Amino acid sequence: MRVLERVRMVLVGTQHPRNIGSSARALKTMGFQTMHLVAPERFPHPEAHALAAGADDLLDGARISATLAEAVAGCTLVFGSTATQRAVPMPEYSPREAAARLLDAAALGEVALVFGPERTGLENAELQQCHASVCIPTDPGFTSLNLAQAVQVLAYELRLAALEREGRDTARPPLEVRRPATHDELERFFAHLDETLRDIDFHKGRSGVTVMRRLRRLFLRAAPDEREVRILHGILADAQRMARLAQRRESQ
Repeated sequence: MRVLERVRMVLVGTQHPRNIGSSARALKTMGFQTMHLVAPERFPHPEAHALAAGADDLLDGARISATLAEAVAGCTLVFGSTATQRAVPMPEYSPREAAARLLDAAALGEVALVFGPERTGLENAELQQCHASVCIPTDPGFTSLNLAQAVQVLAYELRLAALEREGRDTARPPLEVRRPATHDELERFFAHLDETLRDIDFHKGRSGVTVMRRLRRLFLRAAPDEREVRILHGILADAQRMARLAQRRESQ
């Protein structure tokens, strides 16, 4: 799914290489092809590959940055995964809400979902670089969630949301595509429009050059298709017919 390619899964300051390997495995099962690491304590490391269980391509291609700012550069939306609301005031979303918002933004550019170190989670300074936080609703009596487990939960929600959108797009009937009007068809229309405006005395004796220039820009901006141009011709023809009838009545 192409939309997931625009979602960066960023692990900040990961302390244990086994968690990096397990996170790579979690991401690969959900269709992600890359992972981003910010200043990992021990990486590369054999233990990361041991826990990756075949997701070695994510480890080998991991994009490593020195700072979070570098890892999320160019992203239009950044969410930080947290266990609880921190001192930094920001909107807080559930995993499902966050997935929907991230995919909405991913339609326009790259986005990021950030995970903090195992011991402390994201620091306030790192959360300040995020637009909102995401909190997995664990049991209040036991909130202990392994880093890779958190990555799995949120990667699953993102994949689920992407699959649902893909299904809606597939189920939606294809848009009717019509051939745009050609240059010569538009030129014939403009000639007909100019003639009609004169027939109905729209310009009231003034030059119609400026008006036609503006109308040309209007219709070129609208980019009518061939059928729409035919409809416009029909409207103009009726306007000319009514103008002729009015002139006849006046002459009688």
